[in-house]
Amino acid sequence: MNFFDKKNKILLKELIKTDFKLRYQGSAIGYLWSILKPVLLFLVLYMVFVKFLRFGAGVPHFAVALLLGMTVWNFFTEVTNMGMVSIVSRGDLMRKISFSKPIIIFSVTANALINFGINLVVVLIFALINGVTFSAKVVFLPFLVVELILLSVGIAFLLATLFVRYRDLGPVWEVFLQAFMYATPIIYPVTMLFTNGTQATWYARAVMLNPMAQIVQDFRYTLIDPVNITSWQLLPLSVVWVPYILSPIIFLLGMAVFNRQSDRFAEII
Repeated sequence: MNFFDKKNKILLKELIKTDFKLRYQGSAIGYLWSILKPVLLFLVLYMVFVKFLRFGAGVPHFAVALLLGMTVWNFFTEVTNMGMVSIVSRGDLMRKISFSKPIIIFSVTANALINFGINLVVVLIFALINGVTFSAKVVFLPFLVVELILLSVGIAFLLATLFVRYRDLGPVWEVFLQAFMYATPIIYPVTMLFTNGTQATWYARAVMLNPMAQIVQDFRYTLIDPVNITSWQLLPLSVVWVPYILSPIIFLLGMAVFNRQSDRFAEII
């Protein structure tokens, strides 16, 4: 089935509109939660990890780096969490009409991307208030956004395929995300993993092989300050390409697995 035919495009548009309208339906302040939710979470983390535990004390604009890291992480968690259950939640639709199943995952991603865009504007405003000076490196931001989308959607494809058969995957993925967040330098700078703050340890390099760590640090390096160490600064040349190539590989693998099983979804759900 051609994903780009007229029927699929119309369905994708309607799914995006419906999901966006239902997201905060019945809430007192509606779409403002798209901004308030990540900001409130940032304030909690800021008070605990920056003010109380003094994480990132020697990193310029670490408060902005924390907010940016949470914004990137929230997009990843939203796409993977919502993508995982999206096929099961759209079971009735799949039994009624025939359409290209990846549309369901892409509609979830589009809504998460809208939130991401809103939150990124908040980050930019916060950065300006905190005296961050933007450089020409910001032109690389779209490439990082594409990389983030590929990684998130690829994992969402895999999770959605597995969740159709194994509903226990939900709580398992929730626990994994908690562990994965602490294995990613979001609430702490990578330099915390250095020996005496100067020499990179083996586990600092291992952390930077994680594609989410690479994406978060590249966002910070590009948007905030070059003092934010990136994977290509930390990893040896023999493996520096690994985190960058994992995102497209995971996307292609996830889509291949999803498409191979998609014809059976309506029967299993």
